[in-house]
Amino acid sequence: MKPTVAVTHIFPPVALEKLKRRAEVLYNDSENSLTAAQLGDWAAKSAALISYLTDKIDAAVLDAGGDPLKIVANYGAGYNNIDVAHAQRKNIWVSNTPSVLHETTADLTWAMMLGIARRIVESDRFTREGRFHGWQADLFRGGDVHGQTLGVIGCGEIGAGVARRALGFDMRVLYHQHHRLPEAEEKTLNARFVSLDELLQESDFVTLHVPLTDETKYLIGAEQLAMMKPTAYLIHAARGKVVDDKALVKALKNNTIAGAALDVFENEPALTEGMTELDNLILLPHIGSASVATRDTMALLVVDNVFDALDGKIPRTLIPNWPGKRDA
Repeated sequence: MKPTVAVTHIFPPVALEKLKRRAEVLYNDSENSLTAAQLGDWAAKSAALISYLTDKIDAAVLDAGGDPLKIVANYGAGYNNIDVAHAQRKNIWVSNTPSVLHETTADLTWAMMLGIARRIVESDRFTREGRFHGWQADLFRGGDVHGQTLGVIGCGEIGAGVARRALGFDMRVLYHQHHRLPEAEEKTLNARFVSLDELLQESDFVTLHVPLTDETKYLIGAEQLAMMKPTAYLIHAARGKVVDDKALVKALKNNTIAGAALDVFENEPALTEGMTELDNLILLPHIGSASVATRDTMALLVVDNVFDALDGKIPRTLIPNWPGKRDA
């Protein structure tokens, strides 16, 4: 008899077909998220739960799964939607999808940098509305990217990918995180380790690539935005609550900084009041890893993690710092 695997949202067909060859699949193929009660019900019926960042996998859901639930396999690099400590107490594996989406997300970060600096979205809307009547010397003047200073907060896989691309734009690169990179990696990236304050004060572009933790929650607020240059741009493709969105809206309205581009939001998917009124703000619907190839690769990795757990093996991309190993 095939084990049951629950998939909480629309899943790439290539991975879904692979999953169906070994499991009976409970599949939510709608655009609506499952309710907490539905998540608990599906967890109770399943040996594995494939979840998304929008799913709150709390203690109640994990308790509903009980002993038969072997793994929660998150479809994404982040996993702050899961009560990891409770999963560990219940001997339920938690996996994610690292090391397969960083280059695609770095690409999007650069698209956001270029888009906000060169006012691409504004210009597109202006042209579509039939307001372009010929070249003008002062039409949509923006900021340069080449030769500027890039500040990377969180120089992990994604942050390093962003920094590496800066070499082609002849940029000075500063970075800040808990631990300094090895000297060889700093040389490869042409990046200098600095304090957060120095990075904010010196950078023309500040890009965020940190996980959401107690320490990084609201890492960027009114005080930090006030440290930035009035000509600087904030790029955010990490986790929503790393930035105080109300403070950001105020800073953009007051021209404290020149602009911002966001792929994530504090209360996602809800937007903070005032965001849609700002021309110096680009808003994207959390599409950092959304290339066809990358999303398929992520989904196939999720399925591999599920199969590992079903086979009594440690999932190949078990989340970092797992304190112990579950007995098969």
